[in-house]
Amino acid sequence: MIKIIQAFYVQKKILRLYFSDNSYGDYDLQPLIDKEAELVLPLNDEVFFKGFFLELGAMCLKNGLELCPDSIYQKLSKNNKLHFEIKVA
Repeated sequence: MIKIIQAFYVQKKILRLYFSDNSYGDYDLQPLIDKEAELVLPLNDEVFFKGFFLELGAMCLKNGLELCPDSIYQKLSKNNKLHFEIKVA
């Protein structure tokens, strides 16, 4: 099971996410926000957006929204936006 182990704000609605398999990718939440669902509308506020946090390997927001790390991972992989860090001994 893939987990998000670190997350950083990059710009606008984009977060750089680091996963438990040493991969990372920049995830754009704008397409999710464009769906205008009640839980994602607060993400239009930049201050609220930057208040994301990680809990048990998932990306969460203060309003209860939780994004599945497996789903994010698959989307990044499908769109060739997943990169792997090379570790040197």
